[in-house]
Amino acid sequence: MGLTTAVCFAEFGHRVIGMDIDEKKIAMIQSGKSPIFEPGLEEMLKRNLESGRLTFTIDLTEALHETLVVFSAVATPPNEDFSADLRIVYQVCENVAQIADHNFVFVNKSTVPIGTGSECEERIAAILEKRGVSYHIPVISNPEFLREGCAVTDTFQPDRIIVGVNNNPEARERMEEIYRPVTRTKKPILFMNRESAEIVKYASNAFLATKISFVNMLCELCEKKGANIRDVTHGMGLDDRIGSRFLHAGIGYGGSCFPKDVKALIALSRETGIPMPIVEATHEINERQRQRFFQALLSTLPKRATVAVWGLSFKPKTDDMRDAPSCDLIPLLLAAGHTIRVFDPVAMENAKKIFGDGITYNSSPMEAAQGADTVILLTEWDVFRGIHLQELKSTLKGNHLFDGRNVYELREVTKAGLTYHGIGIGPDHCYTTSIFPSSHERSIESEPIDIKRIDH
Repeated sequence: MGLTTAVCFAEFGHRVIGMDIDEKKIAMIQSGKSPIFEPGLEEMLKRNLESGRLTFTIDLTEALHETLVVFSAVATPPNEDFSADLRIVYQVCENVAQIADHNFVFVNKSTVPIGTGSECEERIAAILEKRGVSYHIPVISNPEFLREGCAVTDTFQPDRIIVGVNNNPEARERMEEIYRPVTRTKKPILFMNRESAEIVKYASNAFLATKISFVNMLCELCEKKGANIRDVTHGMGLDDRIGSRFLHAGIGYGGSCFPKDVKALIALSRETGIPMPIVEATHEINERQRQRFFQALLSTLPKRATVAVWGLSFKPKTDDMRDAPSCDLIPLLLAAGHTIRVFDPVAMENAKKIFGDGITYNSSPMEAAQGADTVILLTEWDVFRGIHLQELKSTLKGNHLFDGRNVYELREVTKAGLTYHGIGIGPDHCYTTSIFPSSHERSIESEPIDIKRIDH
């Protein structure tokens, strides 16, 4: 989020200085290489470094020199009790206050609980008073809504820009100036008080996570009663009050936002005594969905099996493995004595930092599947969608395909001679988007369909 914001702000024409305490990371970025995989980011990074609009440093004093707006974009991971770990957030605002030599606006870009901005403002004011200086450093909230894999596009074409400013017209003017290249394209910027802005991101992510968990909750019922979750969600999504986005059944959400933000709301519920049972259920269903699928896989495998794992990142178009299903499943498989062969288009370098030499890394999906007893798809990268299923069957030693994202159709998988294990899809169901059966599926004797008799 920090790097994408810095690069895109420079692309807007602003003069931007990026600062981090990691010397290796800064050196890598200064050379024009991105430490993260994000489509389009590295090309833009190189262009803005060459233009001189974008520089990077490990020196906070250098970064603050003549700066008008400081964006804090540090991590707020969950503590053991689910509350957000705000130590780095407070450390940044205190470090800034210690060396400030002019007025500027301090922006919390990180996702933080209600009241964090107020606490930051108090800490900054206390340090400035202790130093005997009277610089004006208001703290505002500007939560990000960047999807990994689409972060550059989301910066240039956001659904909305949220800014929490408490009675500070100068800070508001600064934010309007920064985002003018976006608002000129008619993208909305919403100003509200700081407390409202701080909860918008949590509320948005928890709601989207709830849609995912709601669908996953129905999966077990569909499997037991012979329904097909893909047909169910298709029917639901065509209602424009519901929409089709985030209605896809699978092994649950992961990544750096949904798990963390859902947990943070649960922690806030416990802290305030205000019940949030829907949010708690969202988290519990997500945990159950993942474990339910893993148990089905483990109970199917023969002893000391070879398992091909397709997809390691928590979602496509990113190398982020935070809270990815692979990080839960692979240790379970290794502990059970199985051999693991993996492939992911971009996340294998990060996987090596986690799993080391305990698994085998392959250069293609088919290479990973060579001689495997089972294939399990965990991330819906496009490269897996075009797999030739007959070739997969001949490549495998066994015949089981566990589809953690419902990418494949049961009919096609079984036709190739493989045993299909989807989510929320019974063994007798084949997904089709056709309203009526195709001509070769209807018997010749079947009664012609009278369209006029069909109620709209």
